[in-house]
Amino acid sequence: MKRKGILIYILLFFAAALICPWIGSESLPLSELKQLFNGQPDTSSEIFWFQRLPRVWLALLAGAALAVVGAAFQVLFRNPLVEPFTLGVSGGASLGAFLTLSLPSLWITWGPFSSVQLFALAGAAGSLFLIYSLARHPLGMSIYTLLLAGITISIICGGAILLLTYLANPNVLVTFQRWLMGGIDITGYQELAAILPLLLPSLGLLFYHSRDLNHIALGEDMALGHGVDVKAVQRNVFIGGGMATAMVVSVVGPIGFVGLIIPHIVRRLSGYDQRRVLSGSFFLGGAVLAFCDALARKILSPMELPVGIITAIIGGPIFIYLLVSRRWR
Repeated sequence: MKRKGILIYILLFFAAALICPWIGSESLPLSELKQLFNGQPDTSSEIFWFQRLPRVWLALLAGAALAVVGAAFQVLFRNPLVEPFTLGVSGGASLGAFLTLSLPSLWITWGPFSSVQLFALAGAAGSLFLIYSLARHPLGMSIYTLLLAGITISIICGGAILLLTYLANPNVLVTFQRWLMGGIDITGYQELAAILPLLLPSLGLLFYHSRDLNHIALGEDMALGHGVDVKAVQRNVFIGGGMATAMVVSVVGPIGFVGLIIPHIVRRLSGYDQRRVLSGSFFLGGAVLAFCDALARKILSPMELPVGIITAIIGGPIFIYLLVSRRWR
């Protein structure tokens, strides 16, 4: 059953990759399939190749990354309510993005990055560095201090955003509020090129420590007894997960609930072996966010909802159900 579960996650992932590009406010009939591959540019091929396809790929990658980071952090902190945005990464990224939007003089481009992405990434990286510096001590890294520092940094960044909101132009507020809702409305492959160089190594680092996370889940003393370098694993998982989250947030904004709920679903269906949990979270998280984004494109067609609204509406009741069913069991 557990192996079949992983196979189902993989099938859902590739089903989302095949089905979701055909869903949207502009219909693409299957009769036009041949025209999409004949190399002759027209409206349908432009929509498919430069709007739908990169958007679906970005949704698959972003959902997969958030779910994997959530699964790893929940084990690292031994807290089932931890998700990628708990540690202040989202607050730092939001502050960086808002600075760019409110100060046009900061608008720059560097390779595939826009200034919003660059400053969001810089804000997230700065938050990570500050939190890690606060949590370090001679004996290692304090998990509890790390969590408290992350929450504190989130509050500080929220206060700075409120100050900028009070001083900002109303037109800027509309753009920023849209960014805060989380969205995957991209055109072309620039955003994918921007996140892949750091996202893939960061996720690879988490998968590399999946066996070590099995030991840490039993307690630090037990992990040390099995020869696990707990301090190194904590540092690498924190940095890898933080950078993966920063890359996702810098492009799509803060999208909640994916990193919180998907790991719980995978554990209930596939067990607690972190190698299966991380792999299952990768494929299921990507599929769920891609399907949610397709629903966001279609539900109020021709308008498009930010996908963060869809994940919150769907994810909240699911998480409540998981809490209630666990309590009764």
